[in-house]
Amino acid sequence: MSFTRRGVGALALGALTLGLTAASASAEDKVIRIGYQKYGNVILLKAKGTLEPKLAAIGYKVTWAEFPFGPPLLEAINAGAIDFGHTGEAPPVFAQAAGSSIVYVAHEPPAPGGEAILVPKDSPIKTVAELKGKKIAYAKGSNSNYFAVKALEGAGVKYGEFEPVHLAPADARAAFESGKVDAWSIWDPFYASAQAGANARVLVDGTGIVSNHQFYLAGKSFTESNAKAIEVVLAELNAVNDWVKSDPKAAAEQLAPATGIPVVILETALKRQSFGVKPLDAKVVEEQQKIGDLFHTLGLIPKPIKVEEIVWRAGS
Repeated sequence: MSFTRRGVGALALGALTLGLTAASASAEDKVIRIGYQKYGNVILLKAKGTLEPKLAAIGYKVTWAEFPFGPPLLEAINAGAIDFGHTGEAPPVFAQAAGSSIVYVAHEPPAPGGEAILVPKDSPIKTVAELKGKKIAYAKGSNSNYFAVKALEGAGVKYGEFEPVHLAPADARAAFESGKVDAWSIWDPFYASAQAGANARVLVDGTGIVSNHQFYLAGKSFTESNAKAIEVVLAELNAVNDWVKSDPKAAAEQLAPATGIPVVILETALKRQSFGVKPLDAKVVEEQQKIGDLFHTLGLIPKPIKVEEIVWRAGS
């Protein structure tokens, strides 16, 4: 994914709409600007309101900005529009290859059941190998991009032997339901929603194919002078993780108004989620490196990357 002037310009306009500035902050307050997607622990943290007093205690205010999926959020970090956010596995790889000034600050354990390749219920396609030559919708640079490539590779279908259709989730669902694509690679909660109402059948989920980690990332320059604020955010995210794990129904009820997705569907998605906010260890870095190596081999990123170079270590 390239970080174009056009993309940065769009982000600047979005910043005005989303209220990313901190005009209400007093002169002595610092600000951490957090990006979130319409699902996951960050939006739950925003809704719970527990972060603000914890940050206020160390002299920070927080502002929030919503993004449709991971790549635009990382563009915003690179452009200096936000300081912190979360994405899946693939977006940081594309961002690093494009020279983005991001760092990994934490991750959540694998949740491979949280993404799948879907086909219409009446589709004659029964195996992943039968997707050869077919149109597959997914968001370019997203987790679903990597999952589609790995799933088809494992079934003997090389990259270039299927037709990728790069669409954001809402547009991909419309194309899927109208029959304009043969399959859709997608993550929760869009996956759970499609299972419930898009006449969809699961061809394969991520189990045994991908890890489907979630990552928390920040701007490199921000981490250098705001480590304490990041540590507070991560601690509060971990508390949210514990709450969701213990009471997924309550978490779904809190998410439903913000997402417009019914509670029962969100419960399904949350039960496929993993829990625990942790620093990146050698195994996770190695898994991310494999994604980078594959994408470079396929020509999807312009240069090789070394994931270890952008892993933030608290206190270092």
